[in-house]
Amino acid sequence: MSIEESIMKRIESLPQGDLLLPADFRDLGSSEAVRLSLFRLEKQGVISRVAQGIYVRPKESSLLGKLMPTAEEVAEAIARRDRIRTVPTGSYALNALGLSTQVPTKIVLLTDGSPRVIKVGKRTINFKKTTPKNLLAKGKISRLVIQALKELGNGRQTEAEEKKIIELLRKETENDLLHDIALAPEWIQKIMKKALNDGKA
Repeated sequence: MSIEESIMKRIESLPQGDLLLPADFRDLGSSEAVRLSLFRLEKQGVISRVAQGIYVRPKESSLLGKLMPTAEEVAEAIARRDRIRTVPTGSYALNALGLSTQVPTKIVLLTDGSPRVIKVGKRTINFKKTTPKNLLAKGKISRLVIQALKELGNGRQTEAEEKKIIELLRKETENDLLHDIALAPEWIQKIMKKALNDGKA
């Protein structure tokens, strides 16, 4: 069985919609052989290229046709492939928390990996190099809250936004929340602590 046939067989065994990275097939041949096989399979219409070095066997919808992965899913796949840490920031963090309904065309992720910009359809993913301290937060919710509040600015969050943030933080693991509060700027700490004290500062 050729490398291309082996890759094809593995792809067919995976759920439609799964993102495919060359590293997923490194046990089947050299990196160059894998890259060329994926390129040929794309030309045959078996898989679709999402971004550089990232492919997918798209899900099919009777109404919408091929369903391509979102930029968020691509960002997660890149982080997994490169084994890097990332933290959503800016308007992306606001949207992820439900504090903004606007889907950002530019996703900005703080990372300990290489800085780069990747285009996915009409959206871009900007991996922005940051200091290790900004990546120490443990909680999935609390790390987003810190970045979202930084985006809003000190004292610029509305009463409704602060209430929602506190409600979200109460779903966070207490140990993770306590850990992450210590990492936040003092003005953000005051807001986050309300999730520990029944809404009292």
